[in-house]
Amino acid sequence: MTDSILDERRGAVAWLTLNRPQIHNAFDDSLIAALTAALQQADADPEVRAVVLSGNGSCFSAGADLNWMRGMAGASEQENRDDSLRLARLMRTLQFLSKPTIARVNGAAYGGGVGLVACCDIAFGVDTAKFALSEVKLGLVPAVISPYVVAAIGLREARRLFISGEVFDAATAARIGLLHAAVPASALDEAIERQLHLLRKAGPLAQREAKQLALRIGGSDAEQAERIDIANAALIARLRVSPEGQHGLTAFLDKRAPAWVGGGE
Repeated sequence: MTDSILDERRGAVAWLTLNRPQIHNAFDDSLIAALTAALQQADADPEVRAVVLSGNGSCFSAGADLNWMRGMAGASEQENRDDSLRLARLMRTLQFLSKPTIARVNGAAYGGGVGLVACCDIAFGVDTAKFALSEVKLGLVPAVISPYVVAAIGLREARRLFISGEVFDAATAARIGLLHAAVPASALDEAIERQLHLLRKAGPLAQREAKQLALRIGGSDAEQAERIDIANAALIARLRVSPEGQHGLTAFLDKRAPAWVGGGE
């Protein structure tokens, strides 16, 4: 257990829980580093057959922490690039983990939280959860998570949600493929346990190879993903320090509308 991640072993399953409920499990450098390390440890542990990722409290993850965003707004382009590469490494680690991964989406997921859901092999969420890829409202784009979200929901849906930044509900998330199912909160753990029961019936080597087979046939491999991550980190770093990105971030942090909405500066 760390300050930002709860790491619990339940038999052959590693349960990793984002543990910043007071700020809706938002990302900062500490959480990114701790979750990356916890995933790597679970992957290297021969006793672990599967990983379940969830959030503590009423949210799965609200995306970027406000204080972290404030720091990035004042950082250089190189510092923003390095920051984005750390987040990219987390997403890539989860995407290509050798063991089955399940997202237990206990509440809202925004921005990077949507990325975590998309990187998991299986995702179940409560039917009251809300989702958004709202970066464009800040003058930014969901660059780091984009390969995984597009793979999960398809190009057509990604085009709409990337450019609108709109909030969508759990039923929509299930319809477009971000969730495999949306269930009442009272049925979430039962759904997870049922899936874990099914996973336990498979041979671990065959399961690992089957996962890599699906990724490979789908055109995804770790080396290519790293190259894409480097390009996307450069993109988001450039946008964060651009006039529009600076204005959008500042307006958001100041809780006012940006100029392009009307009524802003």
